[in-house]
Amino acid sequence: MRLNYPAHVRVVRVPCTGKVDLIHILRAFEKGADGVYLVGCMEGSCFYEQGNFRARKRVEHAQRLLEAVGTGGQRVQMYNLSSGEAPLFAQYAREMSERIMALGPNPAKLAMDVRQGKAA
Repeated sequence: MRLNYPAHVRVVRVPCTGKVDLIHILRAFEKGADGVYLVGCMEGSCFYEQGNFRARKRVEHAQRLLEAVGTGGQRVQMYNLSSGEAPLFAQYAREMSERIMALGPNPAKLAMDVRQGKAA
């Protein structure tokens, strides 16, 4: 099945969303990402037992941090899907992409461009 989701969405596969640490989420923004979302297994169905719960807490922490620094916590989201819900994965990718486009570029990226003398 070929999924139809925005071409600018970059998929990074990990063994479990529980392996995604807060620093990974924040580093994505530091490197210029306009938004980040994690897609993990259904709550209670994690092969690693608590991985998706840990990931959700990290996403919530990232949301609070990004809100505090003025980047906007709504740029980070966590979704839970089963492996058979590929069309829903694509739908979430489109929804997240639309949300990020409405918010505009990552303010940290804009500030970095100004410091480096690039046109905004």
